[in-house]
Amino acid sequence: MTTTLSTYRIDNRHLKSLGPLDIPARLLLGPGPSNADPAVLAAMDRQPIGHLDKAYLELMDEVQALMRYAWQTDNRMTLPVSGTGSAAMEATLANTIEPGDRVLVGVNGYFGHRLVDMAGRYGAEVSTVNRPWGEVFTLTELRAAMETHRPQILALVHAETSTGVCQPMDGIGDLCREYDCLLILDTVTSLGGVPLFLDEWKVDLAYSCSQKGLSCPPGSSPFTMGDRALEKLNNRKSKVANWYLDMSLLSNYWGNGRTYHHTAPVNMTYAIREALRLLAEEGLEARWNRHQQAAEYLWDGLEAMGLSCHVDREYRLPTLTTVRVPKGINAKAVTSRLIDEHNMELGGGLGDLAGQVWRVGLMGYNAEKKNVDKFLAALTKVLAEM
Repeated sequence: MTTTLSTYRIDNRHLKSLGPLDIPARLLLGPGPSNADPAVLAAMDRQPIGHLDKAYLELMDEVQALMRYAWQTDNRMTLPVSGTGSAAMEATLANTIEPGDRVLVGVNGYFGHRLVDMAGRYGAEVSTVNRPWGEVFTLTELRAAMETHRPQILALVHAETSTGVCQPMDGIGDLCREYDCLLILDTVTSLGGVPLFLDEWKVDLAYSCSQKGLSCPPGSSPFTMGDRALEKLNNRKSKVANWYLDMSLLSNYWGNGRTYHHTAPVNMTYAIREALRLLAEEGLEARWNRHQQAAEYLWDGLEAMGLSCHVDREYRLPTLTTVRVPKGINAKAVTSRLIDEHNMELGGGLGDLAGQVWRVGLMGYNAEKKNVDKFLAALTKVLAEM
């Protein structure tokens, strides 16, 4: 049977109406992505080379070293997962869970629930310890839950993107050692903007993303695995259920062997390497202080407008602030007007906080007081008109 091209081609009138790609240049002050640093975009805008090219292999070494610095860890198994932050999240669970393992998840927001869902899909017996959205866990609560459930893995969200709360980590790593339990930490909204000391905190596995505090496009996601987690991986009785994220295979590509596993996203490696280089150039303490100062400037400005934040100041994330929506105001209408009239993205509430809060992101390249001024002026105008 002969099939003519005209059967499948795009309508000529539609084809002629298509121009070159034109994306609006918005100020992204939502929960992510943040605006990418121009230097990162310039690095990304280069011809790809082979993912086994010696120049690319050297680049891989640089990315790993810079990532260890950003997280303050010496973990050998530290690398960018080829995928978004959810892929790196899944990698921590896929590599450590065997069917029947007991996993305890701290749920005080949307992404705690995602950890529960993922862990269950790998055959874990999942238990939870819960707090209201916007509150943190105490060491006493976590100890009681560990005593009750005796898990092999405890998974916590350090920076809960849905609520804007930052979980204190003092003593949690020691608690996990006491109960012979691995500690997994979600640092998606904290890496590059909030103090992180993985080795000091005795974190066994952590993951993040590229598009928030690192100001890089999404698609290359930091992952790290300590020696205790590697020991559990090496002693598995069954294969890791996810081939693509199996670190026993990926270690041959990102380790000494540099053996082909999959075609790496070469240009994303260029991008995250530049993003991490910029972080190192600025310095961790300077980067953390810049985020804190921008956040406090925002909080003071919101208070002056008569608006309140959802999270107590002591536990607020400097990278992501949840603002209570005033009574009588349609939250979604405000975010729509900010996009349409001010070319500015603001996040709405998620899960239990849908319609109750706005989520304001000040991350990486965007964590500047000038952006706070633009946001507060726009929000003041929109609220006054409504």
